[in-house]
Amino acid sequence: MKYLIIAAILIIPSIKLTAQGIGEIVPDKPPIIFPKNAFGLDVMFSEGGIGAGTFYRRAVSETVTLFTDFSISEAKDPQEFTYIDIFGQTETPNKVNRAFLLPINFGMQYRLFENVIFDNLRPYIDAAIGPSIVVTTPFDREYFNAFGKAHARYTLGGYFGIGANFGLDKSSLVGLNVRYYIIHFFNQGIEILDPTVTNGRLENDLGGIFITLNIGMMY
Repeated sequence: MKYLIIAAILIIPSIKLTAQGIGEIVPDKPPIIFPKNAFGLDVMFSEGGIGAGTFYRRAVSETVTLFTDFSISEAKDPQEFTYIDIFGQTETPNKVNRAFLLPINFGMQYRLFENVIFDNLRPYIDAAIGPSIVVTTPFDREYFNAFGKAHARYTLGGYFGIGANFGLDKSSLVGLNVRYYIIHFFNQGIEILDPTVTNGRLENDLGGIFITLNIGMMY
């Protein structure tokens, strides 16, 4: 036994031992570089109903993206109410005109928490401004036939919002955006409800909150 002990004492110092570090930090994964251009469709939900639009985006840095968009949606007067009877028929008392919003916006999107949140969730804030067209059609005529009597007004509008893009796919874009649109007439507003009901008030401020689903492609 004593010979084994002596042999161990002589051999062990000659063995090269390599210790493995405990809790070593794994190098950070490099960020994903997404294509600079994006084009797609917007599906919009608001108090006025469902709208639709299109957009084009161009990234100028890792955090800043410039964009333009166009959309079509319907606006309502704050005092407007629609009733549905037991047969599914709808009625909107005192409504004179339908109002459609057609804004063309140019804006900037700024990505938030770029180095904090994983790339599959890319939150941002955005703001835009541009010309807006408001088209009115008589409510007492059939929906599509009423466009033969349409009238257009022009003004300035815009919005600000917060949203996020989802996923790691470099070819497709899916996002959600909550926007507050401001479309204001600086002179005479538009007539949506009968003026005798609104005490002569015309609607000068249109827009409101829109929840927008973005679906498109990146290239």
